[in-house]
Amino acid sequence: MFHCMEPEAEDVLSPEPQRRSICSNCDRPTRVCLCHALPFPPIQTATRILIVQHPHEARHKLSTTPILNKSLLRASSVTSRRLRRGLSPILDRSPPALYLFPSSASSTTPALHISAVRPSADLVLIAFDATWQHAREMVRASENFLSEFATRVCLDVDESIGGGSIYDSELILRKEPFAGCVSTMEAVARALRVLEPNGPEIEEKLVGVLREMVRLQAGFLKPVKPRPKLLKKKAEGKEKKEGSVQVLTGQYPS
Repeated sequence: MFHCMEPEAEDVLSPEPQRRSICSNCDRPTRVCLCHALPFPPIQTATRILIVQHPHEARHKLSTTPILNKSLLRASSVTSRRLRRGLSPILDRSPPALYLFPSSASSTTPALHISAVRPSADLVLIAFDATWQHAREMVRASENFLSEFATRVCLDVDESIGGGSIYDSELILRKEPFAGCVSTMEAVARALRVLEPNGPEIEEKLVGVLREMVRLQAGFLKPVKPRPKLLKKKAEGKEKKEGSVQVLTGQYPS
């Protein structure tokens, strides 16, 4: 009589983890595919848009930079902690450029409000995609390079008032530290409203894509208690630091 031998533990192969299905067009999981909401063809703009994405933000599931690149024909992105020559062929030509970031008490370079800008040919709009702490560091590290050809501009931001989002009445994915702070995609949309002849239409389309992204993501978010803002002790000559606060944990479907 023969007996079946039980396999040794090391001989038993664990099943391969099931990978989620990814849309080949929008590069998002198929259950939150955004293809139906993306502008087709991508929106044409006179302004060229360059997103400088912090390496940490490039790994964030709720980053809006990939969606911006899909929505705007003349949008592109680089991943780096600072801008320098050799990183972007667009900027190596020293074109007329604007970079979005508000002024603060310790800023050496004041910001011009976006409404005061006169659009020009071959204009490049630069936006930094990161938490506020990282973005400050990126701007400081990049300003020597940017000072050669770019002007610092800002949207309406009030650091004395607690932040929110245009989705306060719907769903907050990532809460901002100050009033007027918005996601990278919102900031670019608001800037293009001023810079482009059909700016209001472009802004409406971009915000519409973002709202659809939020709506789809809502079913895979788990509410958590807000973390206290990361505040640096006040010291003379040093600015207050506040990190971006995430009040909901984003989870893509499996």
